[in-house]
Amino acid sequence: MNMLKMMKQAKEMQSKMKDVQKGLSKTEVEGSAGGGAVRVTATGDFQIRKVEIHPDVVDSDRVRKLEDLVLSACRQAMDRAKQVSESEIKKVTGGMSLPGLF
Repeated sequence: MNMLKMMKQAKEMQSKMKDVQKGLSKTEVEGSAGGGAVRVTATGDFQIRKVEIHPDVVDSDRVRKLEDLVLSACRQAMDRAKQVSESEIKKVTGGMSLPGLF
């Protein structure tokens, strides 16, 4: 493969990557804990957008449990966001590992 063709392909891939990253910023995933008592919404670019806590969960004697539930839901949302991100990027790169992407 000649160098000019490789450079053209790299430029096309870079353009596609920008499109994927833009799409990921609009893609939302959700994590939940406590049977849905706490829900966290994040984007594919790893931004927490929303935390919802069911009113029945809030009790001054259960603050520690609430904190654990929120943390668990956040971690689940971030794991799902990472999975979506990696899946979309692999579609563009054809599974090729590119340094600095993850």
